[in-house]
Amino acid sequence: MTVRIITDTACDLPEAVVRELGIIMVPLTIRFGDDEFVDRRDLDAAEFWHKVATSPTLPETAAPAPGDFIAAYQQARDEGATGIVVITLSGELSGTLSSARVAADASPIPIEIVDSRSVTMGEGLTVMACAQAAAAGASMADIVASAHDLARRTRVLGALDSLEHLRKGGRIGGAKAMLASALSIKPLIDVRDGRVEEGGRQRTRSKAMAWLVEQVRVSPRLERLAVMHAQCDDVHLLVEALTALGRDDLLEGLVIGDLGPVVGTHAGPRTIGVAFHVASEATAS
Repeated sequence: MTVRIITDTACDLPEAVVRELGIIMVPLTIRFGDDEFVDRRDLDAAEFWHKVATSPTLPETAAPAPGDFIAAYQQARDEGATGIVVITLSGELSGTLSSARVAADASPIPIEIVDSRSVTMGEGLTVMACAQAAAAGASMADIVASAHDLARRTRVLGALDSLEHLRKGGRIGGAKAMLASALSIKPLIDVRDGRVEEGGRQRTRSKAMAWLVEQVRVSPRLERLAVMHAQCDDVHLLVEALTALGRDDLLEGLVIGDLGPVVGTHAGPRTIGVAFHVASEATAS
């Protein structure tokens, strides 16, 4: 059986990785007021962040329609796939998972759909691992089992530069955002089990990045590591700090991705973060 991996553009994987591993991407849609754009086709990450900086309206994202997944399934079949594994962003955060399921009902070849229970490079790392397994000839059952296992072991941690986008999106009150800005508070987020939770707060950006590094340091049993950022000119400082941990096993395969619109719409510019898979007990023992 020839298995292909399909995902959505919320995974924030670099285009070079997508091409190398033959991953098929189904795009989400981005709206700025009445203007609509297809993620990665009409807007890349840099163009998205430019629009965020210049648009008077906060962007919104929309899940792909079932027809978008049907087209991706057909593409996979046309390119020789006899089985498909779909890995989507968290079902808690988007209707993308539901669209993938609806589209699969009419497929003439086996399709398995897995909720990554994550987003951005947390989703991306799981997609990468499964695409590598597919390229190595793993069975569809093994790939699906691995995807579910990795979903349970994924962490995404981020440091926001401000609360302004959460305020604009109505997630917090204006007074709280103003107070946080006055105190230079950098909110921290923690994505676990498919939901975005508050991870804490730091008073400066340097302390926020130090917190990210510390979360990696105190989680010694890691299998994969990624960094994602929203057009941050200081991302090299985070990479240097992670390098100083001496985890050559992780740094050799380090992936750096541009934070796209799904998380970026709510997190805002200069958000920076890490994603990783915690090693399973079997691997660690």
